[in-house]
Amino acid sequence: MSFIIRADAKSWIDVPADHHFPIQNLPFGVGCPTTHPECVCIRIGDQVLHLWTLLDAGLIPEEEFPMLCSFQDMDRGHMSDIRKIAYDLLRADNPLLRDNEALRDQAVTSIDNAEIQIPVLIGAYVDFYSGINHASNVGKMFRPDMPPLLPNYKELPVGYNGRASSVMVSGEPVRRPKGQTKDASAERPSFGPTKELDFELEMGFFTGRGNVLGEPVSIDDFTDYLLGFVLVNDWSARDMQRWEYQPLGPFLAKSFGTSISPWVVTLDALEPFRVAGPKQDPQPLEYLRAKENWHFNIELEVSIHTEKMSKPQVVAHTNAQELYWSFAQQFAHQGVNGTNIEPGDLYASGTISGTEPGSFGSLLELTWRGRDALVMEETGEKRTFLEDGDTVIMTGWCQGEGYRVGFGTVEGKVLAAV
Repeated sequence: MSFIIRADAKSWIDVPADHHFPIQNLPFGVGCPTTHPECVCIRIGDQVLHLWTLLDAGLIPEEEFPMLCSFQDMDRGHMSDIRKIAYDLLRADNPLLRDNEALRDQAVTSIDNAEIQIPVLIGAYVDFYSGINHASNVGKMFRPDMPPLLPNYKELPVGYNGRASSVMVSGEPVRRPKGQTKDASAERPSFGPTKELDFELEMGFFTGRGNVLGEPVSIDDFTDYLLGFVLVNDWSARDMQRWEYQPLGPFLAKSFGTSISPWVVTLDALEPFRVAGPKQDPQPLEYLRAKENWHFNIELEVSIHTEKMSKPQVVAHTNAQELYWSFAQQFAHQGVNGTNIEPGDLYASGTISGTEPGSFGSLLELTWRGRDALVMEETGEKRTFLEDGDTVIMTGWCQGEGYRVGFGTVEGKVLAAV
């Protein structure tokens, strides 16, 4: 059962209208205060609400919610119920927590005093290729004499299984990877740091339950499996990828790091922003046909902050509606063969690009394979690909009537190779 919070709802915690985390959002995360070993929390504004403190105080019934050491142990129904309890405690006209100073000081603390961690223990990671404009641009660059999309693109959500152990939370730096690259004029490859380090603007979702190996899942069951959504930056070493990906796909070029935002935004919070996706032609096969809309109106931005700049510069703006294959279709294709989906699995959408140059979700596209350098307006620096010391900042939000439901940011600084 969904719990959608009214657009005009207000909290006794003051949250500006353009803040990503108003009372209409209430995402889940792991933010440990130094005074308590249990970390599961809900974010509102620049504060975090510690669920274990509420459990200790009897404000969350322990017999119903015994697994607050990790919210991925909950199903979507549990998350909706806890979010409803949090909403009730935080609404402006409820004095229960607002006026209990001793309890309030333990249960609600500043985000600055929380050690933000990766929100879910990730067991498996899948990266899709569902951004049709990105796929078309890549095809035009690397297969100019062929149709930009390969024959299977509009028949199934193309993807590959990535490396879950290198998924990291926003704020952790990424080390420039080393690997093999081969210049077109060279007889053999060489080994060394990538010269074409790139970002990829993506969305991701977590699953909160699993199935038995050998039992296929249905697209109609996606809601029951879904835990929530995050932003994803799937870092990419383009020169390494060009050499190694044939015939089995990316390997070292992608496995060195994937960054995610720390706050898991629930489907309940995103319900008001569901939209129809693009027309799919040909019509997908039966197992990929959903009864509901599974695209969302999520504005997305990418900024770059070099070490010489005083503030970041926005280099791309697009929208999650640009995905060809929806999140539900990605899930259905992954599980149709009976693979064992598990709690905490992460699924990334693939690079989300619009149709215009300023809406492309990677430097590969924004500079058109390095041909057209981006200029940092403040300093005059030029970028075709990322340099050591550069920080990439991605953000995303849904605009409501007088409020936003946002994801915060996913940030990462590039460190030199070792």
